[in-house]
Amino acid sequence: MAHRLVERGVLAAVALSFAAGAGCSNTATGSPSAPARTASTAPKAAGGAIPMGPGPQHPYTVQNQPPAGSCHYRHTGDGQPLPDFSCTPGALNPDVTQATLATTICRPSGYTRGIRPPAEITGTEKRANAASYGFTDSLHDAEYDHLVSLELGGDPNDPHNLWVEPPSPGHAPGSGPNNPKDAVENHLHTAICARKVTLSAAQQAIATDWTTAESSLGLT
Repeated sequence: MAHRLVERGVLAAVALSFAAGAGCSNTATGSPSAPARTASTAPKAAGGAIPMGPGPQHPYTVQNQPPAGSCHYRHTGDGQPLPDFSCTPGALNPDVTQATLATTICRPSGYTRGIRPPAEITGTEKRANAASYGFTDSLHDAEYDHLVSLELGGDPNDPHNLWVEPPSPGHAPGSGPNNPKDAVENHLHTAICARKVTLSAAQQAIATDWTTAESSLGLT
């Protein structure tokens, strides 16, 4: 059983670097035909409100990441990785609400495939975010992970919703990502679409601690 961490209180927000791009080498490329909604700017405290992201973009552009070394992994009692709340508080897709479930994440045709950023965008971001978190192992074994997954209404490319997630304990180096968080996300998605839990409750649970999300929602 994973152990709940004793969460820190309100964590310091990342200094204007998200908006200004200080310390980052990435630059946005391309420009949408209509004014783009901008990325969220206000990290949350542990258990606080999750910021609202800009939602799906057409086209996507590379997003600036926190300065190198400014983010610090947390871990549960049994070693499962968790992100730094001040860098990765999560961010929500404004198009996904309790009222729009049937036409977004719960529609049978597969909503998330149509809003996922392309690899040429996320690959560049992943390398920069690895520097943010000081991750120096092989990126082949790490997942560039949406804290609030797309199937739970997470924002597709807001930098506050993405982090280089290290492999879990017991991982064999070179074997690629092993991410038990994926199974938790699938379980929560099923529960949302079956109306067993609300969208907002599932989002809060996964953003707070993915290892305890199911138990906190009464799903185990």
